[in-house]
Amino acid sequence: MEVKIKAIHFDISEKLVAFVNKKIDKLVRRFEAINDVDVNLTLVKPETVMNKEAGIKIHLSGNELFASKTANTFEEAVDLALDALEPKLEKYKAKK
Repeated sequence: MEVKIKAIHFDISEKLVAFVNKKIDKLVRRFEAINDVDVNLTLVKPETVMNKEAGIKIHLSGNELFASKTANTFEEAVDLALDALEPKLEKYKAKK
């Protein structure tokens, strides 16, 4: 299982990479059907509030799930995106 993290319009810190990897690892332990995960972290209009966006794409066998959320911090945006993906993963798991 591979996690690809891409930082757009900013330099990513090791702390943020560790946070994202920890959250993805928890998700992968619950849903073994996950093949790969792409995480795009984007700094949108740096002068505004709520300018950190996290887009998470989960690759499953023969399927893809995606969620994108914006928040004040990247950590919060990642949490919100993963929270949006969990019901979709539960639904996918129930079908299989």
